[in-house]
Amino acid sequence: MSGSQGLGLGLGNLSVLSSAETRSISPENFTGEKGRGGMATEGTGKQAARDLGQGWKISPSIVVEPGTTVTLAGITGQGTIQHIWMTTHSQHWRELFLRMYWDDDSSPAVQVPIGDFFANGWGKFSQVSSLPVAVNPNGGFNSYWEMPFRRAARITIENLGAKPATLYYQVDYSLMELPAGAGYFHAHWRRSNPLPYKGVHTLLDGITGSGQYVGTYIAWGVNNSGWWGEGEIKFYLDGDRDYPTICGTGTEDYFGGAWNFDLPPQGYTAFTTPFLGLSQILAPDGQYQSQHRFGMYRWHIMDPIRFKSDLCVTIQALGWRSGQRYLPLQDDIASTAFWYQQETASSPALTPTADELEVI
Repeated sequence: MSGSQGLGLGLGNLSVLSSAETRSISPENFTGEKGRGGMATEGTGKQAARDLGQGWKISPSIVVEPGTTVTLAGITGQGTIQHIWMTTHSQHWRELFLRMYWDDDSSPAVQVPIGDFFANGWGKFSQVSSLPVAVNPNGGFNSYWEMPFRRAARITIENLGAKPATLYYQVDYSLMELPAGAGYFHAHWRRSNPLPYKGVHTLLDGITGSGQYVGTYIAWGVNNSGWWGEGEIKFYLDGDRDYPTICGTGTEDYFGGAWNFDLPPQGYTAFTTPFLGLSQILAPDGQYQSQHRFGMYRWHIMDPIRFKSDLCVTIQALGWRSGQRYLPLQDDIASTAFWYQQETASSPALTPTADELEVI
């Protein structure tokens, strides 16, 4: 099929027919093979289907044991992953670590806890109604990021927790000829907890090659009283060193809000839109949940940030002190950066522990 029919299918060209082959991997068809769905005789639903037999939801999910890594999808050929749906109980959202590998590369291009990948980094549900990511009650995770591959694709999940996790999932993809310029999808998670005084949180660095940055999600935990979002996000492109090419004007500005996300008289106000949002606000409860926590996303779909040779992305954490002076904050900042580039893998391998991921 032609490249023009391959990626980026939308309402405008939904009627254009294609020779692509649609496939889907799930616990009811682990390989995605044609005509092989719903054939399981063993699985997590076997007991419930004991009166019905084969073909009646015998294997809707898997159990990921503690300390194990499971391959969710192994695909050979050329094509693109178009949709991923999954769900598990919220206590596992930071314990299950998602990795994706393209074209038999031994290094992962995607390295993110599943909650953060779907813009739900705090282990508590928040609605996300955006174009590439949709999260629906109660923990229905959906990704529509295009994920091209030329020879193979592999998706794994590692359980870093102490308890088994029941995981439901579906990976929908098409086998097709890709356009020559299709880049590989990447996502990388980092956490500063706490951010050192006068330090900046680095979302990405050491990225070499050419590509385009397409999204940011941050789970931001505030450790001080008062406003926390004066800091600027900065994109260092193609040899920038001391100063960036792109510099934002404030945290809430970058995520599409204004004036502290404060809508008088109700205060912090959540919103979720196709490209940006303050999708989660966890307020202090007057007892053990003592600080504010926020979830924010910004998808650069209409305004990708393109780089030719290298990329570094940082964000400041700034509040206010006396005398109308900025206060460098020492907050808990966990970020996920999303981008495409020519290389199948670029960021350093992550091997986090459960303690490093834990929401405390």
